[in-house]
Amino acid sequence: MTGKSIELTDELYRYLLRVSVREAPLLQRLREETASLPLARMQIAPEQGQFMALLAKLIAARRIIEIGVFTGYSSLCLAQAMAAGGRLIACDINEEWTAVARRYWREAGLEDRIELILGAAAETLERVRREHGEGSFDMAFIDADKTNYDTYYELTLQLLRRGGLLLIDNVLWSGRVADPHADDDDTRALRALNAKLHDDVRIDLSLLPLADGLTLAIKR
Repeated sequence: MTGKSIELTDELYRYLLRVSVREAPLLQRLREETASLPLARMQIAPEQGQFMALLAKLIAARRIIEIGVFTGYSSLCLAQAMAAGGRLIACDINEEWTAVARRYWREAGLEDRIELILGAAAETLERVRREHGEGSFDMAFIDADKTNYDTYYELTLQLLRRGGLLLIDNVLWSGRVADPHADDDDTRALRALNAKLHDDVRIDLSLLPLADGLTLAIKR
């Protein structure tokens, strides 16, 4: 197929990490601690965290909202990259996982930059819209329960300013979105959202084969 990306073998992936990723010791410790958890697969890859931080710097993001925190790796990456005086609102439902995140935020000296809100994400996003207003955020990252991605997308799009950047994780879902035999709820939800984004005139769009698939959308 014309334009197909090079196959990322294990050897080539290790090379990519060696020559590209500059993971701080604190982030490495968090990633290694998270690897011992039963749901460690929810942790984003270090190259993805570094890429997201680079994007935050490129747009000089000062206000970021994250839906899905887990143990806080992505929050750390983004909070460290924010412009001076920046603020990140982190939304999750799990107190145990986010307790790990809080510990690392504190150690990084970033706890005052990150506001954690525990509760159903859709309700949190509605609350944030009421309190902060539409168009009040520069950047957003969605990495939570897949069946509600479309709801999170619509609510987050309201929160982003024009020209704001939205990142959506796991959009390739280990290849299941392209597997005609995969018919679970998560896969169907991701397929539907990917198709919707392709035709959505409210955004400019790019889907990258980074980690488990990362969508970039700029609000028009």
